Order: sequence, then structure tokens, then C-alpha cells
Amino acid sequence: MTTIAPLPTPTPPQRIRFGIVLLPNFTLTAFSGFVDMLRLCADEGDYSKPVRCSWSVVGHSLAPVRASCGIQIAPWESFDAAAPFDYLVVVGGLLHAGPQASDDTLQFIRTAATSGTTLVGICTGVFALMRAGVLEGHRICVSWFHYWDFLERFAHADANALIADRLFVLDRRRITCSGGRATIDVAAAILLRHFDHATVHKALRILLVGERQKGNAPQPHPPGLEPATHPLVTRAILLMEQHVGRALPLDELARKLDLSPRQLERLFKAATGKSPQTFARQVRLRTAAWLLTSSERTVADIASSCGFSDASHLGREFRKHYGVAPVAYRDQGTSAAGALLDETFPGRVEVF
Repeated sequence: MTTIAPLPTPTPPQRIRFGIVLLPNFTLTAFSGFVDMLRLCADEGDYSKPVRCSWSVVGHSLAPVRASCGIQIAPWESFDAAAPFDYLVVVGGLLHAGPQASDDTLQFIRTAATSGTTLVGICTGVFALMRAGVLEGHRICVSWFHYWDFLERFAHADANALIADRLFVLDRRRITCSGGRATIDVAAAILLRHFDHATVHKALRILLVGERQKGNAPQPHPPGLEPATHPLVTRAILLMEQHVGRALPLDELARKLDLSPRQLERLFKAATGKSPQTFARQVRLRTAAWLLTSSERTVADIASSCGFSDASHLGREFRKHYGVAPVAYRDQGTSAAGALLDETFPGRVEVF
């Protein structure tokens, strides 16, 4: 009688292990976007079991870590208890809100680097990798918003290796990401190293993201500005956008930035070729143009919201800038309006 040997039980594929370090005041969006990609790719359907990959939040203690929004998350295990990881993801956030990475955290990063773990710096987590001394000879991606912060803190850094106009950079065993929504894209890029396209694209569709952005996709930053624009000019533009309903006088704007009006004018001229007043007016007109094509609000209402005294005032400035009256601009429709905006603000990125 012939005995048929049982078929060998297939060995389950080895899970990809991710360790996640949350720095004080980390950005919740950056953390959740990355983890949700792991969760959706790890299992079939919506079971969210760590089958293909696993993840663990680790810290120097089990004390909760506060996110920049106030939500607190407790590490699942301490550095001493954690097993080796394939990827160590360091998630940062606010730079100017207290302590950053502890000495224990920096040493944990160094130890992981020497063991062959791939290190991932998300948002200002890249600052911790730099402090740990594990980015030497690698290209480094930072947010345009923190470009000058990085150079000020790390004067020895090679500015040619610093990339502030792309979403993320994969450079051998060092991966750096600008943060925000790009954490979903960088997680997808990492997972595509190990899983098939269908698995990763399914996760993107469930998150309602659609097609992933590649690393060379540009970072969104203020229209018409280079990523390396002086930080005080960038801050001034953000203040203009925050106060679009009330034009800030030059001396008030300068005071908020601890500058003299003359210093601010000189910086603005060098960075944009325009005076602060001219740039602020264009910001207000750009906002008015967007509202005309994306809402049904009246011209008078839009004028009030964008810092103009009345509809006639907006109409005069609008015709000078765009060559048509606000009502005619609205009638031209979204495509014509977009073309006019592109011509006025080359390289713009709209955020809805």
C-alpha cells in the first residue's frame, strides 16, 4: 500500500515590522495617514489584522505623548522591550513648542541605524534623524515651511542635499517626507517595495485618495514663491492670507514680524520683486477671483470678505488686475478663470 505524504504546510510570509516613534507635539495627520496605509495593506477586506505587516508605537517610557492638537497616544512598548524593526518611523510636528527628541530617543535611532533598519523621518522627524547623526551622505526632504529652520539648526548640513520642493525622498535606507498628506504617499511607496500594486492601490482607494503622488511631485507652497524663500517673507504672506478680510498696514505687518517697515520691504522686493502692499493686494484679488468662480456669493459680499470697501472698489481693482469686471470674470467660467490665475500666479497650487 502506497502512503501519500501530506503536503507541507506553506510557511506564512514574514511580516514587515514597523516601529513608530512619536515626538512631543507630533502632527496627528502625519501619524494617522501612515498607520492607516499600513492597516489597510496588512490584511484582506476591512479586518485590519497585522497579517502582511505589523506596527508598534515605541517610546523611552509608556507615558502618553501629546500631539500638536492635544490628543495623547501612549506607546505600546518601551525601547528596551522592542524587537528589531524593518522600518523605524519617526513622526515629528511643532518645532517651537517645547522639548524635541530625548537623548534616549536619539540613541535608539542610532542603534536602529547600525542594525540595518531603514529609517523614516516624517515631518520634523527628519530633525531628530539629523540630530542622531544618521543622515550623513543622504539626500534629505524637508517641508518648505521648515527649510530655513533646518539650515539654522544644522549649519554644517549640505544645502545641496536638502530638498524642499518634493513630497518625499527615498535614498537607500533613509527615507524623509515633508509631512501632511504626503505621509500616505510615502507609506504607499514603501509598501510597494514589498506588496503587489493591487494591494496598495486598494488601500489608497479606501482612503479616497485615488492615485498616489510620487516622490518627485511638488510640495504645495505659497503661489509664486520658491521653497527656499526667506522665512520672514513666507510668514508675512501667511499673515496676509490669514487677514485677507482686513488689509494689514505695513507698519503693523512689520511689527508682527519684529522688523522695521524698511527691512520688510527690502526682503519682499528681493524675494518676490514686489512690495508687501502690492503682494497683499494680489492675495486679496486672488481670493476674490476664486470666490467668484467657486461660490454664488454676491460681488458686494466677496468685496467685504476680501478687504475692499465695497463692490465698486473691488470692481476697479479687479479690472485693473484681470482686465475684466468681476461679473464678467464669473461668467467666463472656471477654466477661463483658472487660466487667468495661472498667468498671474505661475506655479500656483490651489487648496480647497
